[in-house]
Amino acid sequence: MDANKEALLIIDYTNDFVADDGALTCGKPGQEIEDYIVNLADNMKENAFIYLPTDIHVKDDPFHPETKLFPIHNQENTWGRELYGKLAPWYQANKSNTVQLMDKTRYSSFAGTNLDILLRERHVDTVHLVGVCSDICVLHTAVDAYNLGYKIVIHEKGIATFTDNGQEWSLNHFKNSLGATIKE
Repeated sequence: MDANKEALLIIDYTNDFVADDGALTCGKPGQEIEDYIVNLADNMKENAFIYLPTDIHVKDDPFHPETKLFPIHNQENTWGRELYGKLAPWYQANKSNTVQLMDKTRYSSFAGTNLDILLRERHVDTVHLVGVCSDICVLHTAVDAYNLGYKIVIHEKGIATFTDNGQEWSLNHFKNSLGATIKE
């Protein structure tokens, strides 16, 4: 089998971050990227590895820095941590050695996970990023990818956040500070 050189990271696309009644939702902007994310994943699944780095938290954890910043979100085995909308059945139909959900406990998909090891074992040199929030978890994942030497592709129609200003700032940062390719 020829080694794939690309991976798609679908970051934090869960009910708590996207659904109207999610605990820490970006709401409509997050909902509007649903079809783009699912279509992209479907189009890339034959030629790329697909990882779904997904936040997981423990209620009132006094040692986690987010406890003081945000309401509890993405608790294990809750509706809020389930993948949002059409992505949930897509994942169930496609999960395999090349399509995997992974837990993360920090903003970056690389912090405290084995993502870098998985990508290097598979000779991946390019990461495509979609999901939420553009200026938090997607941003921190992109910064770590940059520092680890990966080529970065940001899918503008596949990322969202709480504010237009946050979206615009993060897109400029991806392009101008991280040298990412922005796909419209």
